[in-house]
Amino acid sequence: MGMPITHIMTSGMSGIRAAGDLVARMEFAKNMRLKDAKNYVAKKLGVSTMDLSDEYVMRELREELGIGVITSVAGSPKGIAAKMNIEKLLDIKINSCEKFREKLK
Repeated sequence: MGMPITHIMTSGMSGIRAAGDLVARMEFAKNMRLKDAKNYVAKKLGVSTMDLSDEYVMRELREELGIGVITSVAGSPKGIAAKMNIEKLLDIKINSCEKFREKLK
């Protein structure tokens, strides 16, 4: 039941267009409530919680931090590289990154 609610809330924050994907990761990874997840992500990004849903602010910040954007930018991290940057930024582990590191061994 929690997944659909979380999905609806983060979709409303524009997903990867803004910061919805980051907030959702904190809800799942650290079992945070929505308000706490927003506050945590905003603090890590150095922006206000209002900025988290601003596509223009977040587009620039996501490019700068290398944490993925909807339309790819030449030379910017994409896919697993962007996810690994998200891990570092939010101090969490992402399963796909862990699996990727296992395959490199």
